[in-house]
Amino acid sequence: MTTWDIYIKSYTSYLKIERSLSHNSVVSYASDLDKLKRYFTEITPLSSPLKLNHEELSTFIRWISEVGFSAGTQARMISAIKSFFKFLLLENEINDDPSHLLTSPRLQRKLPDTLSVEEIDLLISAIDLSTDHGTRNKAMLETLYSSGLRVSELITLKLSGYFPEDNYIKVKGKGAKERLIPIGDSAIKYNTIYFESVRNHKVIKPGEEDFMFLNKRGAHLSRIMIFTIIKDLAKEVGITKTISPHTFRHSFATHLIEGGADLRAVQTMLGHESITTTEIYTHLDKRFIRETLLSCHPRMQK
Repeated sequence: MTTWDIYIKSYTSYLKIERSLSHNSVVSYASDLDKLKRYFTEITPLSSPLKLNHEELSTFIRWISEVGFSAGTQARMISAIKSFFKFLLLENEINDDPSHLLTSPRLQRKLPDTLSVEEIDLLISAIDLSTDHGTRNKAMLETLYSSGLRVSELITLKLSGYFPEDNYIKVKGKGAKERLIPIGDSAIKYNTIYFESVRNHKVIKPGEEDFMFLNKRGAHLSRIMIFTIIKDLAKEVGITKTISPHTFRHSFATHLIEGGADLRAVQTMLGHESITTTEIYTHLDKRFIRETLLSCHPRMQK
């Protein structure tokens, strides 16, 4: 094992154990650092990452641009490099951070697709409550939209973290961080119907008893199942937009911003570490305002 491998392995262990990052995130960081290692072991040989300086890192950044990596990939790799050197600084392996002044390429922010309130209502209203899975799906999608959850958060919701009397649910988000989010009365109503008429009569798989939403085998649902439910519903009601569970989250945030919600409050509910991530919804709001102006103002109409 080379010196590079030793430090990268130590760093990925730190990400898993101390930062509680997901397996996919750790693999992504390791892959980006492997490209850095290969450059400084094969193209410009350097025996250890501890010997790198700012000029050498800048040369690497120019190289990944010249060989054709996209701006998004470059930005992700620079983020991984910065995180790696912060770790080495934290571990007292280096005294100065050579990545401190590295800058990422400017990214064009893509606005996510959203559904209107009417489209959300159309989707959820189309669910057949005469079936067990329809009753569950209605409760799930009401909860998804009511609280702006990630799909991973929805499928891991626990009964022990459900507080309908206070209109709150406890969610475990990215990095295993927990947060309390308000849940609306409509979601609570359909959750109660699901619990009393469907869930309470199920044979539940051992170890799955605390999960709120269960499949027909009494186990918690998969991400793919939620995607399929939403895709099938969209097809049924004639919505041609490309939508996913995340579209409900985008719509939740957009509708709050359009309604005048405080950006910090939306950030807290979504579980964003940085308010910069939440600010994308202010751009969506501006688009909504512009479209409203063009369609409604008498001087804007031809």
